[in-house]
Amino acid sequence: MSFCKHCTSGVRHEGTAEGIYEEINGIKTYVATPKTDYPKDKAILFLTDAFGLELDNNLLLIDDFARNGFKVYGPDLFEGDPWTKMRSNLYGFNFDVIKWLSKHTAEHTGERVRTVIEELKSKGITVFGATGYCYGGRLVFDLAFENIIHVSVVSHPTLLEPEDLDTYHAKSKAPLLINSCEIDQQFPKELAETTDEKFAKFEPGYKRTYWEGVSHGFAVRGDLTDPAVAAAKEGAFKATVEWFINHLQ
Repeated sequence: MSFCKHCTSGVRHEGTAEGIYEEINGIKTYVATPKTDYPKDKAILFLTDAFGLELDNNLLLIDDFARNGFKVYGPDLFEGDPWTKMRSNLYGFNFDVIKWLSKHTAEHTGERVRTVIEELKSKGITVFGATGYCYGGRLVFDLAFENIIHVSVVSHPTLLEPEDLDTYHAKSKAPLLINSCEIDQQFPKELAETTDEKFAKFEPGYKRTYWEGVSHGFAVRGDLTDPAVAAAKEGAFKATVEWFINHLQ
């Protein structure tokens, strides 16, 4: 499975990033800290889409989670080589997504996330939630398979196969929230319905939000001048915050 056209398009949102960059175990990481007191033993991992930390939208979302009382860490998954940089500077519109994905496999980027987690554990963080968008959703599943994370959220996930649902259900203890939409080749209606059936009695907890009239990428790169997209983006964010509040114990 590769990317769809909606994975590689989007609208830049407005705002000024408020977090800071830190080197965590050698990995460049965007860190947002709540301005009020927060639990020091808990953290959220923000796992980006292919646009990486170079897309302001991702930084603004990380800041928004911090505003809701969570310390948030966004590792640089692509080592300064996100889709946006490759597409605009090197390959133009003839960008070879397969070549890019072969360089940034889920196994490789997942190890970068694990490197950050190990350092955070040494600083006293023991409970991790993770929210992943598009490409990042694949990494959330992989971390959940090993129960490295304790709460999972994916929004319009990419690169998932039906067997990944079986593995998650069989191995993970992490409550799972999926923010999905109507127009999504990566997580189509059939796969969403299969997921609902499989996780109907998932003991840790399961929920799927569904947003009509919007496309893959809506939760981070949607056109907010479209009322349906704006409602879906804000609804998915609210659902994610509530999921963490209820399950990140």
